[in-house]
Amino acid sequence: MAWTGARDPDAPTAEASTWISATADQIWQVVSDVELMPTLSGELQSATWCDGADGPGLGHKFIGHNKHETMGEWSTTSHVVECDPPRVFAWAVQDPANPSATWRFTLEPADGGTTLRQWMRMGPGPSGVSIAIEQMPEVEQKIVFVRMRELENSIINTLAAIKERTESPQ
Repeated sequence: MAWTGARDPDAPTAEASTWISATADQIWQVVSDVELMPTLSGELQSATWCDGADGPGLGHKFIGHNKHETMGEWSTTSHVVECDPPRVFAWAVQDPANPSATWRFTLEPADGGTTLRQWMRMGPGPSGVSIAIEQMPEVEQKIVFVRMRELENSIINTLAAIKERTESPQ
């Protein structure tokens, strides 16, 4: 498992990757299933497609319900902004033109399996982190640092769960 975290204060990013002994098609079935994702993620409690969509597609929307020990519970609407099966699945949270976050899975065949990469960018739109910073501007750097470490760990854990699910017989 490899990860990198860019420290751009205007749009911090986190990324991790892992090699999986499965085809990109097999992994795609997992990463593009937003209703399955809560079983593989710590914060995401549930997700459902909106407006009659029943799966991934460019422009499709889904609602995610999240829970965090210190931030409480919240819901967001995400918009699929990239959908290229079985290579890229990405979504923007809240306003796709000014998202509170953007998330992306990329899948690349490698060494008889697939390299799966998950990437996220915080902002540039407002988010729960923005609210915390407004309440405590003197500790902005610490707030962003702590949240990015949480997100990096979440990405690493999610990739490990996807790897386990796709490599293990069902």
